[in-house]
Amino acid sequence: MQYQNVKKGIFQARPNRFIARVEVDGRMEVVHVKNTGRCRELLVPGAAVYLEKSSNPARKTQYDLIAVEKGELLINMDAQAPNKVFQEWAEAGEFLPGLTLLRPETTWGNSRFDFYWEAGERRGFVEVKGVTLEENGHARFPDAPTERGVKHLEELIHCRQAGYEAAVCFVIQMEGMLDFAPNDNTHPAFGRALRKASEAGVQILAQECRVTPERLTMAGPVLLRL
Repeated sequence: MQYQNVKKGIFQARPNRFIARVEVDGRMEVVHVKNTGRCRELLVPGAAVYLEKSSNPARKTQYDLIAVEKGELLINMDAQAPNKVFQEWAEAGEFLPGLTLLRPETTWGNSRFDFYWEAGERRGFVEVKGVTLEENGHARFPDAPTERGVKHLEELIHCRQAGYEAAVCFVIQMEGMLDFAPNDNTHPAFGRALRKASEAGVQILAQECRVTPERLTMAGPVLLRL
């Protein structure tokens, strides 16, 4: 996916989940943060951040915060980006050969999944999770407890039991990672649920991305450690 009108700034503070104060061209701007997660290890005072300027001059916040530098590592932290990147990747034939349908935001039973797909006689569902947490070159998810994430994994197991294929794709919004693993220290229940899903036949994918301030694209798989 491609961003337009990207500018560099210096992060100053985050008053709440939705906005941040960023110095841009010597002036202070209130910007929209496109990630409501904690991201405490990323948004630290003085960090270099990248902003996309809105094309709507009437919008209250003129910039969206989309990426941050963590040392020498550039991390995309746009929470909407993983689904878009997965869709581009899947439509290019990289997720599944012979894909004939990829439908976002599909309800099945009492569940709502990021994608429903068809390929010939095959049918399946996919949940996409964006990964922004890095620890010494290792990608981890989640960065905070996520009961919603556990529920998604349980729902994917139900899909398998009903005869559908099912997958969860961790889109790692950075590159050069040594491996990916569930963050058992922060939320052991998610790790247990992920292993249970794998044992039930849910496909677990971990794909890192090529990241520039202007672009995010799927790169390739990383070593998965369950």
